[in-house]
Amino acid sequence: MTIKTLLIEADAIQVGVSESDWQKVIHLAARPLVAKGYISAEYSQAVINNTLSHGAYYVFDEGVAMPHARPECGVKRNCFSLVLLDKPIRFADSEAADIVIMFGAQDSNSHIEDGIRAIITLLDNNERMAKLRAANSREEVVALL
Repeated sequence: MTIKTLLIEADAIQVGVSESDWQKVIHLAARPLVAKGYISAEYSQAVINNTLSHGAYYVFDEGVAMPHARPECGVKRNCFSLVLLDKPIRFADSEAADIVIMFGAQDSNSHIEDGIRAIITLLDNNERMAKLRAANSREEVVALL
């Protein structure tokens, strides 16, 4: 399955989110995945605890954060969630990010390899990243993926 399919299936695309607290953003990203039963309610807290312990190693220079925790922290099914913030925020000690792609992987070895490759492809395209940041609706995001 593609990241696009997984996002649509999970109804996990949030656009124009106004939030400055990184921990709340983690919970927001997890909410649709918990609602669909793809991750446990504890997964987002595991991501937060991991960030507090090890830093926000998942934030990239491009302003993209890919928060995640280990499979045993509550992943029931491979999944993705996308949150587009209206303004970049810092995740703990990290650079600022305005594109948040949470993922849950059932297998720590695969880390949803196809999805990660798709995200890397997305990050390599500056024009598409600019359009993603300018998107005003879920439909616009889906068209870009």
